[in-house]
Amino acid sequence: MSAPSVYDRMCWPEGQLEQALAGGEHRRELTAWLGESEYTLLSTLARQAATAKRRPDAPTIYLLPGILGSQLGVPRAAGEPPDVLWLDPDDVVNGRLTELHPQHPTGVCSLGPVIYNYLALKLRLAAAGFHVVFHDYDWRHDIVASGRRLADRLKADSATQIALVGHSMGGLLARAALRHIDHECAPQRIRHVIGIGAPHGGAIAAVQALRAAYPVVCRLAAIDQHHDAQNLTLEVFRYFLSLYQMLPTESPALNLFDVSSWPRTGAVPVPELLASARGFASQLACADARFFSIVGIGQRTVTGIERQGEEFRYEITSSGDGTVAISRATLAGAPLYCVRCEHSELPRSPTVADAVIDLLRAGRTRRLHSGVTQQPGHKVHLTDAMISRELGGKLDWHKLSILQRRRYLDRLSEAPASYRFGQRRPAS
Repeated sequence: MSAPSVYDRMCWPEGQLEQALAGGEHRRELTAWLGESEYTLLSTLARQAATAKRRPDAPTIYLLPGILGSQLGVPRAAGEPPDVLWLDPDDVVNGRLTELHPQHPTGVCSLGPVIYNYLALKLRLAAAGFHVVFHDYDWRHDIVASGRRLADRLKADSATQIALVGHSMGGLLARAALRHIDHECAPQRIRHVIGIGAPHGGAIAAVQALRAAYPVVCRLAAIDQHHDAQNLTLEVFRYFLSLYQMLPTESPALNLFDVSSWPRTGAVPVPELLASARGFASQLACADARFFSIVGIGQRTVTGIERQGEEFRYEITSSGDGTVAISRATLAGAPLYCVRCEHSELPRSPTVADAVIDLLRAGRTRRLHSGVTQQPGHKVHLTDAMISRELGGKLDWHKLSILQRRRYLDRLSEAPASYRFGQRRPAS
């Protein structure tokens, strides 16, 4: 285990960071870590949350991060910060992402939410008078089992009214928990279930992650001094059961839960995990009057897939949030609202936060468009190899400035240029 890094030292127990932001403690340290603008935003929100009066009729809100949205690492001895692996860029550079393999002996566990993605939403909801708690979890593992643990926590909570707000895979986690809890507790105790960019119908991004063609995997590999994207996928990411559970559930010509539908070369899935993920959707609660879906639109997103020889060929349009296609973020029976926003930015959006507050209070909102009228825009088709070639270079992390490093991490999931222009970019 390496010496504590700045990312390790910033992994604080829930509540302590909000207190420091509201009170101005550790300002210099937090500004260096977060950046001036982010520190200003979060400290302002933290002060508003600290002085807000809780509404007596407001439910307790459980905020559920998405895949990649909880920090993962290894606890150190008492009094020392944990060893954060996800996402400490120094550990990525040194090739330590391989320790995220589910069978690695280091004992990796969840260490709280990724602050950049989720703290602003928590504070905005708290400032509106809600009691908000994070429920972080190990997103590598079985979503159904994680849902059972969330259900146990909800049953033990003394709150009379609860709302679940799940971003990305967190929306699936909420449905997995409800499948358990509604059979054992009064269903009306869970008052609202709001999915934000939740892949209810799966996401082709999960296919790309298993094929070493997902932008996040490629960009992490670019700073890893020991592995390329295919190595990382073969040694780590393809062993995450959650990725298989998020495979697209319907495809007229391609059954992605059948190993014979996959290319036989390059990064390939684990057949046993494909088999384990079959029928996952049937283990989730169906929508009822408590459910709402908020989806991002207008971002270049992989919206179609087909087999082309020993590769997949992806269709990219603007009908999605950059990670989840609109058609796969919808949930039958749940009112749908859309906003022009990128997937990872959805929980950071003040407009989305205000809409969530409206839905929690009144069961409707006018801040977002009801339904979807987004046009798909022009189509681009790319293969695994095309994406890998574009994002397959290496980057010297140590030569980047602090600002460049922060921007690089903030844009891990940004759509590659080819998603808009195809293989060739237009002349400048």
